[in-house]
Amino acid sequence: MKHFITIISLLAALSWMGCRKETPIDEDGLLITTRAECYVSNFELLGADFQTVRTKNAVIDTVACTVDVTVFYGTDLTHLYPQFTLVTDAKLDPKITGFTDFSDLTNPRTYTVISGNRQVRKTYKVLVTVQSR
Repeated sequence: MKHFITIISLLAALSWMGCRKETPIDEDGLLITTRAECYVSNFELLGADFQTVRTKNAVIDTVACTVDVTVFYGTDLTHLYPQFTLVTDAKLDPKITGFTDFSDLTNPRTYTVISGNRQVRKTYKVLVTVQSR
């Protein structure tokens, strides 16, 4: 009788594992969650030496979806490395893969934050201002 109960328990555990849904993964191999939050919580802008070029903290407006950042006078705007901190489970599009050219100040760069459930998207403009002399 003891063996029968053990076998039944083992079969029940195996059938439960066999019926479990696969964890959803997106095209980047990231886990898709139920989170619908979608925003930038912090922003950093680094120069070629990976030191900050910001004069002060970036101003992030999550309603207007803008990131305003002022950089030091003389900063090489063609070779900057942006770093975004996002809400949990969100991802950024396009991905940051290297240095980026921010020299066209009239056409700000845009980045889209995609929520953990991949259903909410917010496009942020990064507005760079150069500190005056």
